[in-house]
Amino acid sequence: MRNREEMIKFLTGVQSSKRNYYTELKKTVSELEKKNTQLEIINDVMRGFNVDMSMDDMLKNVFEKLQTIFSIDQISLSIVDGRSLVFSNMFPAPSEHFIALGAIPDENSLYWHVVRSGKPLFYRTSPLQTWNEDESLMQIGLTSLFLFPLVNKGKVCGLLALGSKTMEEHHPSDLSFFQQLSDQVAVCMENARLYNEVLDTKKHWEETFQAVSEGILTVGLHGNILQANQAAHQYFPDDKKLTGQLVDELLFSKLDNPFRISMRTKAPSSAVVHIHEKVCECHCYPVFDDVNHLYAGIIYIKDVTEKRKIEAQLIQSGKLAAIGEMAAGVAHELNNPLTAVMGNAQLLLRKLNLSDPQHKLLSDIYECGKRSKTIIRNLLTFSRQEEFPFDQCSVNDSVEQVLGLVGNQLRKQMIEIETELDESIPFIEGSSQQIGQIVLNLLLNAKDALEDSNKREKKIQLQTGTQNVNGRQTVFLSVTDNGTGMAETVIGDIFHPFYTTKNAVKGTGLGLSVSLGIAEAHGGTLKAESTLGKGSTFQLILPVPSDLV
Repeated sequence: MRNREEMIKFLTGVQSSKRNYYTELKKTVSELEKKNTQLEIINDVMRGFNVDMSMDDMLKNVFEKLQTIFSIDQISLSIVDGRSLVFSNMFPAPSEHFIALGAIPDENSLYWHVVRSGKPLFYRTSPLQTWNEDESLMQIGLTSLFLFPLVNKGKVCGLLALGSKTMEEHHPSDLSFFQQLSDQVAVCMENARLYNEVLDTKKHWEETFQAVSEGILTVGLHGNILQANQAAHQYFPDDKKLTGQLVDELLFSKLDNPFRISMRTKAPSSAVVHIHEKVCECHCYPVFDDVNHLYAGIIYIKDVTEKRKIEAQLIQSGKLAAIGEMAAGVAHELNNPLTAVMGNAQLLLRKLNLSDPQHKLLSDIYECGKRSKTIIRNLLTFSRQEEFPFDQCSVNDSVEQVLGLVGNQLRKQMIEIETELDESIPFIEGSSQQIGQIVLNLLLNAKDALEDSNKREKKIQLQTGTQNVNGRQTVFLSVTDNGTGMAETVIGDIFHPFYTTKNAVKGTGLGLSVSLGIAEAHGGTLKAESTLGKGSTFQLILPVPSDLV
């Protein structure tokens, strides 16, 4: 009896209460640990979707934590891509029996069924193979599957699948957690998609920005350079870093420049600037934000050096064509009466003795006719309507012939002539008469420069020789004087037709233009170097044919 009373007391008294208390406490702690683990899983999902962690790594982390509180043996992710459902990720890695990663066939698909319904589904695999996925699930030992559609903004964007090898349904609170997990996965996937889209757009913009072959600068309101593409750095090779520099100091020499005008007027502005001997077009554009506030400027730099050269050549060609047409017409009109004048003068000279007073008058008429013939020949040469046959000729011979004509005249004007002719220079293929015309023009220009000089010793030096230009042998003739010289800004214009540094009586501006044309017709060129107050040097360069080397 006593034992019975003690047993009843033990079961209903203080000892029983203690045991129930500890049991409930242990159960509560277990539930709290489970809730804590669930929160950790959701937190991992939130942190896991970024560029630094792959989807496989994220699934692995979630799977390992799920296994501590649930009987989960497989986790997989499928993504809706347009009209396709793509089986994209699985952990552990899929076996050969499971569905291959890639597009899931639409017909009789359990996965497609859940996506279309938009509702979670707990599914037990069936030997009757109700769905196409049944066979693959059973071969890897999965007896049940939890399928949760990933919904974002009311639209299914994927599917989260949790597979288990034990047939069990979870408590409603667990299903609520799985739903929260899938919702969080959907949100994070969308955030990751948007983030990657921004990254791709940024990368595409940067690649486009760097790919532009012209210089582009992004400039702040205060003129500091915020960004520069690779092409912009090529304009400033001495500056390793353009960002942070002031565009006013780097690009413009005036305070009232296109950038400042554009920022002030809030309208595009442009100007031509010179950057390290390059002629560049500089276009400035204001940049506005969404509320139409000006916050930056874009400067576009384009090298137009070659374009300007071509434009200058076209202008010069147009002038030459017009002048040539006029010169040719005048030359042909004068040639016929001049031939009659010279012919009749020769006939009359034959009938008169040298002592006859009229003989000298007729001789003057004949010589003036010859001089007029030479002028007409020059006009025809300029108009390119008279062709001289090319043959083997010597530059030295052309120099000596011209000196024979004008050498005495130069010496009478107290101009010293020094010659340094290389007798070993090879022949060239060309016209001796035309080469002589270049020599004559250069000598007459040197004479005019010396006449304007106040120097007591006036000197012209002529030198010939050979040199290699771009791997090809050439013959050169240099004519140097110690006359007045020219400013550096003038040298670029002296070969233009009608451009002259002389007064209207002495020069017409055609001599150097004609000479350059003859040199180029021979495959060569004519260069000039000059220092104001010290003198000038002109150098004729002509190629030597390979068979004459």
